[in-house]
Amino acid sequence: MTQEQLEVFLQGLTDRLADAMRAEPFDPRVGHQVGIELVAAHIASAEGLGRTIEIIQLRLLHDLGLVADDAEDRLARLLATVATGYARALRDRTLDAQESLRRAAMMARAEAERALRESEARFRHQATHDPLTGLPNRTLFTERLAAAIDRRGRDGQRVGLCFLDLDRFKVVNDTLGHQVGDSLLVSVGRRLHEAVGDHLVARLGGDEFVILVERTTGTEDVVRVAEAALHAVNRPALVDGHELTVSASIGIVERPVAGTTPSDLMRAADSTLHWAKGAGGARWELFDVDRNQQELARYALSAAIPAALERGEFYLDYQPLTSLRDGSVVGAEALVRWRHPELGELRPDRFIGLAEETGLIVPLGGWVLADAAREAEAWPTGGRPRAPFVSVNLAVRQVHGPGLVRQVRDLLEDTGLPPERLQLEITESAMMSTTGEPVRALRTLADAGVRIAIDDFGTGYSNLAYLRDLPVTELKFAGNFVAGLRGSPNDPSSRTDERILASLVSLAHALDLTVTAEGVETAAQAERLRAIGCDAAQGWHFGRPGPSGQILDLLHRERQPTPTVIAAPR
Repeated sequence: MTQEQLEVFLQGLTDRLADAMRAEPFDPRVGHQVGIELVAAHIASAEGLGRTIEIIQLRLLHDLGLVADDAEDRLARLLATVATGYARALRDRTLDAQESLRRAAMMARAEAERALRESEARFRHQATHDPLTGLPNRTLFTERLAAAIDRRGRDGQRVGLCFLDLDRFKVVNDTLGHQVGDSLLVSVGRRLHEAVGDHLVARLGGDEFVILVERTTGTEDVVRVAEAALHAVNRPALVDGHELTVSASIGIVERPVAGTTPSDLMRAADSTLHWAKGAGGARWELFDVDRNQQELARYALSAAIPAALERGEFYLDYQPLTSLRDGSVVGAEALVRWRHPELGELRPDRFIGLAEETGLIVPLGGWVLADAAREAEAWPTGGRPRAPFVSVNLAVRQVHGPGLVRQVRDLLEDTGLPPERLQLEITESAMMSTTGEPVRALRTLADAGVRIAIDDFGTGYSNLAYLRDLPVTELKFAGNFVAGLRGSPNDPSSRTDERILASLVSLAHALDLTVTAEGVETAAQAERLRAIGCDAAQGWHFGRPGPSGQILDLLHRERQPTPTVIAAPR
């Protein structure tokens, strides 16, 4: 209050004390109320109380002119009640202030705890849910999966997973943009959540979703969920003005809870998803233990190829290519083998496909090419109408590699092998897909004298039109294509195969190409091929694959003159 207001207030209290001193009968309780009002007016310091009592004691009797015998006694009692009221009011105010502080602290703590819980819940939701689709994310899914497996009393319980990936989702992003792709993911997530009921649907990232099926009674439960998910995803969706139809691939794994772990389940589901993708997509595949073991073995084998190259575990066998005109060895095909320290000798069909899938065929193929050229350079050439060549298979990745021409040129220069003594074999399917720079590379090598052969001719589309445009030297008919010649010449089917081969041989010769037949196993086959004009043959009838020394022996025997037999005189 202002100074003027304070004076008016104190004047009122003084008047009440004066009235109390004069009143009959005397009532000292007025002082008690005065003390209370002083505290209420925030005159609540010890100095304020002391100054009040001092002034009242010194001035009140004098100013009022009271001289009665009991005046001083009244004043003492009145001052005592003022002090008492003042003290009690001050105590009550202090207690009230303390209670207010306590309540305020409790309210503040409660509000802080509520805000903390809300913040934790918000952060927890953000940490466990996908910001795009609102579905549970990998973190929450992992927690739920672990809880499903670690649940007490789990004996006899089973669990299943559906690991889903959209087919060709990258095409949507690349053609329509990531905004449309994101909207499509939101739509897919919503459909999956609606389609599978109470089962947990989570987005793991990208276009990968997973569905947790708890307490299953068998694989049929999870298969039903997978089929419902596929049906939901396959329905056309209107996304940002685009009508989109997508499909999905699903890997299914279902097994008892006992004896498994979350990581085991996820690995199994991931592998099975890749099986579904590899089978063309838009389907589900069920995890199979035996197939998985085979896949793991294949992976281990492919992973061991680089170290096997460094340790020299690969080696080459050679199968002779024999002229059907005079029976001479015109060359040999290099065939790679793997002397595996644990699995023993492995044929190419065990590891070449793996090497092609992983790209390891490039270093492996480079080693084969180099080793074959080095050994072929030592083969004898004197006394022969034509020096023997070595034939090496090239994989598609090698043909499409940017350094093929330089690699072959450097190899021929380092080994001293003439270019006409090297033949590069490329499968028919690979040759048909080879255009642009790879064809120019093959043409450059052919112009330098290197022989180019189409391997397994007759197993692809046999599109003969491309033969006039490619730098091809030779056609090699696949073994299963000439297998019909093993039948009787009187058999209509065998005669038909022979006529087809005869036509192809004639066509090849018209294009100045030589022809070699693979898989010749009998003398009858060889004779029929010779009769239709086939130039050379390869197969067990002429020699099984073996080390380079075997080819050397064959070539040395051909160089030795046939002894003249002189009849004895009679």
